[in-house]
Amino acid sequence: MTEEAGREAVPIPADQVDFLIATAARAPSVHNTQPWRFRVGEFAIELYADTRRKLRADPIGREMLISCGAALFGLRLAVRSLGYLPVVELLPDPARLRLLARVRLGAAAAMTAREHQMLEAIPHRHTHRGPFDPGPLPAGLFAGLQHDAVAEGATLAPVDPGIAYRQLADIVGAASRRQNLDPAAQADTRRWSRAAADPARDGVPTHAFPASTSPQHGRLPQRDFDLGRGLGLLPAGGPPPAVTAVLLTPGDGRADWLRAGQALHRLLAHAASRWVFASLYTQPLEATAIRALIQDRLALPGPPQMVLQLGLARTTRSTARRPPTEITEP
Repeated sequence: MTEEAGREAVPIPADQVDFLIATAARAPSVHNTQPWRFRVGEFAIELYADTRRKLRADPIGREMLISCGAALFGLRLAVRSLGYLPVVELLPDPARLRLLARVRLGAAAAMTAREHQMLEAIPHRHTHRGPFDPGPLPAGLFAGLQHDAVAEGATLAPVDPGIAYRQLADIVGAASRRQNLDPAAQADTRRWSRAAADPARDGVPTHAFPASTSPQHGRLPQRDFDLGRGLGLLPAGGPPPAVTAVLLTPGDGRADWLRAGQALHRLLAHAASRWVFASLYTQPLEATAIRALIQDRLALPGPPQMVLQLGLARTTRSTARRPPTEITEP
C-alpha cells in the first residue's frame, strides 16, 4: 500500500463506511482503550485522537498515538479491500492536534495476496498474554515482519537471546516493578480491566489476562491487570516465546509514534495470518529515560517504541470493540 496524490477525487462509498470504520477499530490499543474517533466526509475519512481515553501514565499521549497509528493501518487495509490505494495525509493540520490523519481513495488497484491474508486475520488477531505453543516461528516469517516494519518507516530488531536479552529483561523488570507501585498506573489498570460479567466493549476482559504474573522462563514480566483481585482467567506457564524483538523508529515525535502504530498493526496482522501472536510490552517504555536506556544498552539505531515477544498459538478469542456508531463523529 502506498500514498498517492494528485488523483481525481473518489467518493467514499456510503454503503462501505461501517465496514471501513469497523475494520480500523480492530486495531490493537494500549489497555484496549480504543482512543480514536473518525469523521467521514464525501471524499475523505479523518482520524482523530480521543484524548478522554488517554492513560494517566501516558501524559504526552505517546501510547495513544501509537494506538491511533494502528487504527490508521487498519483503515488503509480496509480501503485496499475496496480496490483502491489509500492516499494518506499524516498530521495534516498543525493547528488541530487531535486530527492525526486524513485518508482518501486513490488509484484503483487490486489487493495483493498478502493483503488478503492480513485482512482475513484481523478478526482473530489479539494481544497474547497466555501460554505459547512450542516451536520456532514459521520459516521466513520474521524476515517478512521486518519488511513490514521497514515499509512503514520503522525497524523490527531481534533481541539476541544471550546477553542482550538479559539486559533487556533486567531493565523491563525493574521498570515494571516501579510502575506496578505507581498510583496513576494502578488507576489506569483498574479503569480498563473488566470483570467477567462486564458488558463493556473496551478494556481488557478477564479471559485476556492471567491472575498471576509470577516470573516465567524466557518471558518478560507482563503488566499486572489482576492486581490481586482474582479476576484473571487466562492460564499461565507454557513454553517461552520463539522471538523477542524491539520495534523502533528513527525519531521520537508524533509522526514517529503514528508510524510505529502502523508498523505494529501491519506486522501483527501478518503474523496472525500464520497463527503467530505477540505479547506487547508498553509499560516499561512509558518513561523517556527507560526508552533511552534500552536504546543505549541494546545499541539500537533509534528510539524503541514497543517490545514484542512472538510465538505460535492457536487462539481465536479476540477482545470486543465498540461499534462504528460510537466512534464516528458527526
